[in-house]
Amino acid sequence: MKLFRLLLMAGMIASAAQAKVCVVTTLTDLADFTREVGDDLVEVRSLATGIEDTHGVPMKPSFVPVMNRADLIVLVGFDCEHAFLPALLEASKNPRIQKGNVGYVDCAKGITPLDVPKSTDHSEGDVHPYGNPHYTLDPVLAKTAVAEICDALVAFAPEHEAEFKRNRDAYLAKLDAKIAEWKTEAAPIKGAAFVSYHEHWPYFAKRFGLKYFGTVELKPGIDPTARHIEELVSSMKAEHVPIVVGEPQFPEKVPRLIAEQAGVTLVKLPIMPGGVPGTDTYIEMMDYIIKTMVAAVKK
Repeated sequence: MKLFRLLLMAGMIASAAQAKVCVVTTLTDLADFTREVGDDLVEVRSLATGIEDTHGVPMKPSFVPVMNRADLIVLVGFDCEHAFLPALLEASKNPRIQKGNVGYVDCAKGITPLDVPKSTDHSEGDVHPYGNPHYTLDPVLAKTAVAEICDALVAFAPEHEAEFKRNRDAYLAKLDAKIAEWKTEAAPIKGAAFVSYHEHWPYFAKRFGLKYFGTVELKPGIDPTARHIEELVSSMKAEHVPIVVGEPQFPEKVPRLIAEQAGVTLVKLPIMPGGVPGTDTYIEMMDYIIKTMVAAVKK
């Protein structure tokens, strides 16, 4: 009898585990949103860990079986993942998560993109053909991604609709409170100009009233030339640009050189949770970004 009860319990545990919605996300912010909405009803795996280039997450053989089992694939969209996701989707041989099917969750729906290029000529670098995809660095737009994820979970597991929507509403309320807090904290940096390595920050700059002065990259995906560095330093001095942002996805050497030559502050900012220590969640990441930027301007 005791053995029977143990076997029954093991079966119940296995059944509960199988009942979870299996979600794969491309980036760590999307994984955090999914965990907030899905709670213990979902099992979430992010392909990125937080330190990778969002446009080129290295493809690992271990990703294929994970995606083969996935009920949903959640992506940031605007072709951000074009270098790795299509090949992984094909290799997964999972019809549920192919583009156009219910398990393919594009969080960019409902987002009006910034910086849509007039030309996608490769001479202009690795341009974003549908506009800049880094909209989750604006916490107001991040709420749209949370809503898309909730809708997808409800569509897949309608029996848990009440739980998903309750979790979504609780997280959005928490995010709204933090947005108000971040706007107050960011008041000292309003109007400040900054340079970053890659074009990650237009949505963030627009939300918090900063001036996005330029990039260390010559063009998207193209390393800077000596002439570009020289011209960037000169213009930063002339316009009194106080900050260079170095994202952990890229080597620090050139941003540090530019900061030293321009006599300004270099800061390392994550573009998704996990990018630097202590930023395991989206809210922790945004806290870190705001506090670091404010501290840099006050120097």
